[in-house]
Amino acid sequence: MEKRNLRKERIGVVTSNRMEKSIVVSEVKKMKHPMYGKFVLKTKKYVAHDETNDCNEGDTVKIMETRPLSKTKSWRLVEIIERAK
Repeated sequence: MEKRNLRKERIGVVTSNRMEKSIVVSEVKKMKHPMYGKFVLKTKKYVAHDETNDCNEGDTVKIMETRPLSKTKSWRLVEIIERAK
């Protein structure tokens, strides 16, 4: 039995679910500026595959890296951690 490579996982907040079977997930990181030492927020967006169209904006989700599904989509939804209130 072959072993698959470890896949990257990210946790973020859904910012858009307007596409069919796709969501946009934003991951926010707090990074220290190398020269000034101030903490700066860095945002990275990922387009992820949501097979069941189950996510809504504001949900906290876990996504996993996968093979390219389209030009911009190479992540898929693993689970919904917390629903938006």
